[in-house]
Amino acid sequence: MPRFGQDVGIDLGTSNTLVYVKGRGIVVREPSVAAVSENEIVAMGEEARAMIGRTPTAISAVKPMQDGVIADYSIARKMLRHLLIRVCGQPRIFKPRVCICIPSGATAVEKRAVVEAAVAAGAGRALPVEEPVAAALGAGLDVTSPNGHMVVDIGGGTTDIAILSLGGVVISESLRIGGSEIDAVIARHVRRNYGVVIGERTAEEIKIGIGSAYPMPNETTMSVNGCDAVSGLPKTIEIDSEEVREALMETVASLVERVRSVLERTPPELSADIIERGITLTGGGALLKGIDHLIESQTDVPVRCGDDPLTCVAVGTGLYLDLVPNLPSGLLTTATEAGSGYVR
Repeated sequence: MPRFGQDVGIDLGTSNTLVYVKGRGIVVREPSVAAVSENEIVAMGEEARAMIGRTPTAISAVKPMQDGVIADYSIARKMLRHLLIRVCGQPRIFKPRVCICIPSGATAVEKRAVVEAAVAAGAGRALPVEEPVAAALGAGLDVTSPNGHMVVDIGGGTTDIAILSLGGVVISESLRIGGSEIDAVIARHVRRNYGVVIGERTAEEIKIGIGSAYPMPNETTMSVNGCDAVSGLPKTIEIDSEEVREALMETVASLVERVRSVLERTPPELSADIIERGITLTGGGALLKGIDHLIESQTDVPVRCGDDPLTCVAVGTGLYLDLVPNLPSGLLTTATEAGSGYVR
């Protein structure tokens, strides 16, 4: 039986990467961005994110993850290697055992790419876990019980909606709507209605500052800096929370409709459990103001947010490593053989 070093859980997301180490908790929480020069990483995380739109010609800021899966394998592998060395040190005898999350709607090829990238980056064994399972574990749900649980994980690139029971996914849907899409909708609204071009960081600041999915008691305004789409000169505008909510209405409505669709297809026995226990929201998108009230009003099912929605998936990947030996093999996420031990 092969022996391994530290147990590491990685939430390699479209917008942010979080790393959980058993016994130490969350040790890395940074944007999924790398600054690259001649195909070598010169900066990562917050430092690289600050370079977006400001780099000289010799350096480019790259996001290797798109819609929750790897878009640039080479950069993703180098990022993972950098992260593993950062949290575990240079591997000597025993390589770390790594659990890495994947969207529930990922294809077999996309799953294989994530596993192989982790092994190539220095993992002794790589175990993929579907994001809803990891999110449920991180939110404190007992997914091994025969009771039904519903999780809506709203990430940067994808939203995973799943019904869980007995350690596995009963029904799931994965849609390419997440925090990045919401940012893009806000940027398009500002350009169309004000003739002002803003960057993704500014759009994200608007979302966090005054974005909402449900009418709020106190509507607010925000000053936004951008450049005039015609003249290219700097320009400042005032935007209010009500118009931002209206701009997001179509995107958010699509998400809620998928939640309703999954509920409609849920077996009656599990539906009873979900009505009793409610829907659990995780991921950065769960922090959008009023999203829980909107889903609850449209489904008549209680909705709660995880204690720390941003870290639920990362914590869950770490907990999954302890859960694996106690699960029947048929319930484990299937992948391919890789590394110094089988990957399952």
